[in-house]
Parts: sequence; C-alpha cells; structure tokens
Amino acid sequence: MLSVELKDLEKHTGSLIGHSPWKTVTQEMIQAFADATGDHQWIHLDVERARRESPWKSTVAHGFLTASLIPLLNQQVINVQGKSASINYGINKLRFPAAVKSGSAIRSKMELMDVTRVDDQRTLATYRTTVEIQGEDRPACVAENLVMYVA
Repeated sequence: MLSVELKDLEKHTGSLIGHSPWKTVTQEMIQAFADATGDHQWIHLDVERARRESPWKSTVAHGFLTASLIPLLNQQVINVQGKSASINYGINKLRFPAAVKSGSAIRSKMELMDVTRVDDQRTLATYRTTVEIQGEDRPACVAENLVMYVA
C-alpha cells in the first residue's frame, strides 16, 4: 500500500499506484445488491437457469456492483494522509468489458491520472481504476473515478 501525504500526491501523477488484494464476489453479495437496487434479473440470481442458458454458464455480478466495490478495493491500495475526508466525486468514464461470475475473485489496479487543487481545503484526484478478474484476460471494469480529498 502506498502511503502518501495529500500535499505530495501530485508527485505520483502518471504512475501505477498499485493493486488491491483479491476479493471474492459471492452469490450472497450479488443477491444483496439485487435486493438493494431492485435489479432481480435471472442472470444475476437464478443459478440453475444461468448454468443452462447464460453465455457464462454461471450467475454474474451486476456491473454496478463491481463499480460500487471500487472504493473498498482502492482504499487497500493507497492511504492519503493529511485529509479529513475522501468523497466519491464521480466517474468520467465507466466500462464493463467482461462479466464477473459468481465466486470469482477481483482486484483493482490504480493509476493516478491527475491531481487538481480546487481550493485551500479540497483536492480532486482522478484515478484510472481497472478491476481485474483473477484468471481472465479482460477486466471486469475500467473507470476513471474521481476522489475529492478534503483537508
């Protein structure tokens, strides 16, 4: 894990910050996300039908479940010190090139693209986060995610 002072963060612009540990996406997580969002499509929840009919032969995580795990994964890659809060500020680009099958392990790869001082209290960081799937060539998610650091 990279530990860096907020005032020094921009020195890492254009570099690979690192990788998170692997995290398994379980069927229970997929079910909980479906219940929270109301997205109960069979490709996410019906294990038997997915084995028979889906192109992945398995249930798959919602794309937005994968994206919602980015903060959890990324906080295991970088520790920005000298801030009072980190706020998810948005996403400029978000793509889901490959599905995450239930039971698959994922991790994030973080690259710092830009750091902008907004004012005395706020610094906006833009990261390219690639969510990799263990054993797969294509990533589950590629996002240009924004984090607002508040001093």
